Amino acid sequence: MLSEFRDFIAKGNVMDLAVGVIIGAAFGAIVKSLTDEIIMPMVGAIFGNIDFSDRYLVLSGEVAPGTPLAAAREAGANVIGFGAFASVIINFLILAFIIFMMVRYVNKVTAQFAKPEEPAAPAGPTEVELLAEIRDALKK
Repeated sequence: MLSEFRDFIAKGNVMDLAVGVIIGAAFGAIVKSLTDEIIMPMVGAIFGNIDFSDRYLVLSGEVAPGTPLAAAREAGANVIGFGAFASVIINFLILAFIIFMMVRYVNKVTAQFAKPEEPAAPAGPTEVELLAEIRDALKK
């Protein structure tokens, strides 16, 4: 059983998957930083210097106006953090677009290196046609 497990781990697909997961996690951190540190501050500046990460709606509990989201949650308030949700949606859209572009590029490169299809061999006579030719030859 141990040797089977070793063979499974040593297969190229498993190693490729592991590398992909590690690079994907690192890339996700880059996109999160891009969203949190560049995109969301610009969006906040457009809408009047609003920090979207601390935007929330209080459902229940008493929270003083201007209280940060973490402090409101710590105080036991039931809140909907729509600013943080907006950041996550933007992260997702950026990642989805980049993955789309990568898959599109890989498909394009794969198509360039794919062997062109050879034309189908001309179809020979069918069995009925061959039998008809043999019959005609025997009649002669």
